[in-house]
Parts: sequence; structure tokens; C-alpha cells
Amino acid sequence: MLEPKVWQLTAGSVAVGLVLAAGAVTLAGPWDSGQRKAERRWAAAQDRTGGADHGPPAAHGPARRPAPAPAPSAPAVLAALGGAAPAAARLPAGLAERLGKKLGPLLDDPALGKVRTAEVIDVATGRRLYGKGPDTPMVPASTVKIATMAAALSALGPEHRIPTTVVAGRDARKLTLVGGGDATLDTRRLGALADDTARALGDRGIAAVEIGYDVSLYSGPREHPIGPNDNIAPVVALMADEGRLDDSTSGPAPRSGDPAGDAADVFAGLLRDLGVRITATTGPHRAPKDAKPLARTYSAPLSALVERTLTESDNDIAESLARQTALAEDEPASFAGAGRAVAEEIEELELPLGHARFTDGSGLSREDRVGASLLTALLARAADPDHPELRPVLTGLPVAGFSGTLRGRYGDDVPARGLVRAKTGTLTGVNTLAGTVVDAGGRLLAFAFLAGATPAPDPAQTALDRLSAALGHR
Repeated sequence: MLEPKVWQLTAGSVAVGLVLAAGAVTLAGPWDSGQRKAERRWAAAQDRTGGADHGPPAAHGPARRPAPAPAPSAPAVLAALGGAAPAAARLPAGLAERLGKKLGPLLDDPALGKVRTAEVIDVATGRRLYGKGPDTPMVPASTVKIATMAAALSALGPEHRIPTTVVAGRDARKLTLVGGGDATLDTRRLGALADDTARALGDRGIAAVEIGYDVSLYSGPREHPIGPNDNIAPVVALMADEGRLDDSTSGPAPRSGDPAGDAADVFAGLLRDLGVRITATTGPHRAPKDAKPLARTYSAPLSALVERTLTESDNDIAESLARQTALAEDEPASFAGAGRAVAEEIEELELPLGHARFTDGSGLSREDRVGASLLTALLARAADPDHPELRPVLTGLPVAGFSGTLRGRYGDDVPARGLVRAKTGTLTGVNTLAGTVVDAGGRLLAFAFLAGATPAPDPAQTALDRLSAALGHR
């Protein structure tokens, strides 16, 4: 058992850490949609300079991409804690040199394999504080979700909702369940959709129907290039409970080989339970052009989907949002079309792609390539007051030691619980981490560490955790 003074110090450190982590994104965007609306109204009322030409980089700093405008950073955090906040645009002399001395040895850890790249920037100024091959394209694993989510928010806006619709032919006796690409559709919402459908049929005096389903919104291969895998279901425009064959809601699980057909079967069964007689099931087909909507259900707002995707590293939602982006960009809703659309949206955010390549939205593909500098640029852009629509990229990042894929990391030997928010990435031989941390001087830093050819996942993850933890220490 901890001694009382030790316990108090530990609890106090965790509490301060959580305040810092929460405060760093307080202005970056709250969690509920009502507050987001208030934030956007506030942002629209301000005099803005972000997104314009910020001038050449400082003569003593390395060449940089165009920097985002000042962001929600530690001044707000320190003010909340009663401290004195430094001017956001002024960086202490020698900060980059001191940071390099701390990070260099940690980045040389053999646990990080043969190839490792890194970048750390000050979010408020866009200044690079540390870099090691930051523009080198690397396999990003799930940190690519930062790019996917930023592109989706940019293309569609945080209030966008994805529909699943029941349409009916002229006599309303032939129904089609039309998938809109909502990977968060579950049995509960299918039940509500069945209730609305049965009520609409009853209002028309119809007791028996044929039913089929339409998944034509998507094109190209259904299977992810990695093939059947517990980490992702076939990518189709209609599914329920992510095609999971158990009671799990996140992480790996056995998946259905036909999630669309299974969802349609569940829906038909729910209608039967409500007294609707199903005379035939017609399987997959395109809904008739003259079909009229009978009932509809919507996903949560895109902002919430983004947060869920990043916190839990949800591959199914990531792929669905990549395809939503493709549709918004008039690209085919396929792996290839989604990859082009994500790249197009990043360019529209005025961020340099370099040699980035997006072959999926989830990061399960080893063909993806992203530089550390692009990840930090995306994080900084998400904090830009000119882009409040991107805030969920920050608010969705897991909190070290407390939530999502970081819940079990940052133990007693890596004292940064509650201080670091970051997206993880893990494939065999690939370990990555990208996110934000408030440093001891009160600055919000964005970082990206990417390692390839790592010998084992656990030591590599610990090495990455130590790197990010070092950013918050004096």
C-alpha cells in the first residue's frame, strides 16, 4: 500500500495531468455537439489571420511548410491552473537544442528497430523543434487515421450524419434496405428503423412485403487487401455491429463474411417480430429509381464518429469515413477512390503531401506511406482557429494511461499519465505514435514518431511512450 503522502502526490499528479490534457483541447473543441456549435460561433466572430501567408520561416530555424495560425495551447491551460502563461509566439532560447539532447538518445533505442523518423513542432508557431528524417515516407500503421479523419471532417463537416434508409416501390409492398455507409449501425438502431417501417406500413394498411437490400453505394473490392481478418469486416455500405460475431464493440473479433446480408436478415426478423409478414427476401439489388423513402435512421454526427475512430482505433469506421470522403470528392467509393480523396482534401487544407500514399483509410495496409511532418502538420491544422471543424482530430486522441488504445500504456516507469494524447499505430514490425503534449513551459507540442523493422511490439511501444513523455518534462 502507498504511504499517505506518496498516495496524495500520485493522485495529485494524475489530476494535474488530466487537467492539462483536457485544457489543451478545451478551446480546441468540446465533446458535445452543442458546445461545438457555440465554439464555431465564437471562432467566426474573431479576427482571424490563420490560413493566410505567414511569411518566411525565421532565419535561424529550418525551412518549414506554411504554418497554421496560433492554436489553443498551454496559455489557456496555465491560466486555468492559476499559473502565468508565456507569450505563445516566443520560444525560449536553446529550446530546440535541449529537446534534441533529450530525444536523440531515446530515439536511438534498439527497440525502435532499424528505421525511425520523428518530428516535434510548437503548435502555436508551427516551428520545428526537433526533426529526424521528418519528410521520409514511412508505413504509418493506424496513425494514418489522423489523415483520414481530418480529410473526412474537411470534406463533410462535423455535423454530417450518415443515413440508412428503407425505400418502397409504388405500392409499398417491395422494400429495399439501402446502405449509406454507416459502419456504426447496430442492432438497436436497426430495431428503431424496423419500428418506424412497421408503423409506416401500418398507416398504409400493408401487412406483407418483399424485402431486399442495396449496397451499390460502394464499388471495388469488398475485402481489405490484407484479406479476411479479425481487425476489419468486409467493407460494404451496409452492416450491423460491424459484422462482429460476438458481443464485443471494439478491438479484434471474428467477423461475418457477408455483413450486408446478415444486417438485412436481422432487419427482416425485426419486422416479423412486429407483425409484418415477409413474403420473400430478394437479396442484393439496386433500389428502383422511383422508390420513395419509408423510414430512415442516421449515425451520430461525424465529429463523434471521428472521436470514436481515433480513441478506439476503429478500422471499420475509418474505412467508411474514407469512402464518405470519396463520395464528397466525386471519387468512386472504393479503396483507390478513397485514397485519392483523402490526398485531395489534405491538399485543400494547404498541407504538403510530399510522398504520402493512402491505399486505405485504416492503416492496416503496408502500402500506406506518410511522413512524420505531415502528421504533425495535420495535428497543428486541427488546432488552427480557422479550422474549428477539425477539432475532433484532437479531442478524439486517446489520453495516456486513461482511454482507448493508450489505456494500458504509460505505467509507473513512464510518468506521463494524463499528459500525452496520441494516436497509436501497430503492425508487425511497425510501431508509431503521433499526438500532442503540453510541455513544462506551457506550450502545446505536436509530435510524430514512426519506427520500422521493430523487433518486438511491447519494447517498441514503451520506447515511443518514453519519447512522448520526455516532451513534457523539464
